[in-house]
Amino acid sequence: MHARLAHVDETSPPTPVAPKFALWELGFRPFYLLASAFAAISVGVWALQFTGHLSHAYLQGPAWHAHEMLFGFTLAVVVGFLFTAGRNWTGRPTPKGPALAALAALWLAGRILVLTPFPVAAAVASAAFPAAAAVALAIPLVAARNRRNYFFIGVLLALAGADVLFHLAQAGVVSVAPWASIQAGLDVILFIMTVMAGRVVPMFTNNGVMGAAAKSIPSLERFVLGSTLAVLVADLASLRGPALVALLALCALAHLMRWLLWQPWKTLRTPVVWVLHVAYLWIPVHLALRAFAALGWSEASAATHALTVGAIGGLVIGMMTRTARGHTGRPLRAGRSEIASYVLVALAAGVRTFVPLVAPVQTLVAVVVSAVLWSAAFGIYAVTYAPILMRARQDGRPG
Repeated sequence: MHARLAHVDETSPPTPVAPKFALWELGFRPFYLLASAFAAISVGVWALQFTGHLSHAYLQGPAWHAHEMLFGFTLAVVVGFLFTAGRNWTGRPTPKGPALAALAALWLAGRILVLTPFPVAAAVASAAFPAAAAVALAIPLVAARNRRNYFFIGVLLALAGADVLFHLAQAGVVSVAPWASIQAGLDVILFIMTVMAGRVVPMFTNNGVMGAAAKSIPSLERFVLGSTLAVLVADLASLRGPALVALLALCALAHLMRWLLWQPWKTLRTPVVWVLHVAYLWIPVHLALRAFAALGWSEASAATHALTVGAIGGLVIGMMTRTARGHTGRPLRAGRSEIASYVLVALAAGVRTFVPLVAPVQTLVAVVVSAVLWSAAFGIYAVTYAPILMRARQDGRPG
């Protein structure tokens, strides 16, 4: 089932076709373009906030940054990927044409409205996007009785619920800290990444690297998934103390063992594969840093950015390049621009996570440098892939 997503474009040689505008043909096209452009310009929005030019925005500073990186950037990529994969999983159409354009417009409305003084409109538009995406994904999955992937409907609805909770907390309607909903949303994204990485990374490794012999152990897979889900439950229950530390440590160890079974050291000559392995390594780093923070040994911010910049940013840039190339009929190879993006994201994660830990006085410098590296990485992707995402497939196939 998932092999279809991975190899669908590896066997068909490209055939030149007349240029055709194809941005609304499949979910990955508009949402990868929107997400990468948004990631690139977000540094500029930060600068406008710092200089007081967006003083009337509903969301300001860290609240805007946390909300938009999760419910804006990350969610756009997740939806684009799921719409694309959903068509392969079911053999049935996912949103395209006017329906896909309307969903993209709803996402864009959410990003704009949080910068206006209209909190209710911003909350409605932002939370409506994952809810609408869940319905759109449910239609082909249910019609095809593709029960294995029903849970993706649930996680999109969970993200919609987390977004609603964030806005209610921000407005003081509920006595919950806004960060609690962000943490819950990040835990949901962590679970999504855990599921999808387990399905595709070993397969991509074995398909792309001769003799890699990446493998999975079913019992370990169950423990990885179960412990990752347990972290979400623990955060929802506000678990603290030794129990949380033990859970985080066990989960980190399980993820690390899983990663080692994928033979990451054999992928060093294949950038389109090693980028996924480097990104996944940030997951056990994130969990370990969370345990350290719970013990008072480090700041929680380091753990958060290991997940958001390292794991999410790395997996996003890796999957956006691979799936965009595959689903436009191009060879699954990383060129100079792709490799530059991979390296820049990895550097951004390293600087943002570790410099404040080892040199706290340089935190501001680390934030600025990391932001510039991140912006450059996704700016390169947006500029390089905009023509690819807007044009028809090279092999003439639909999508």
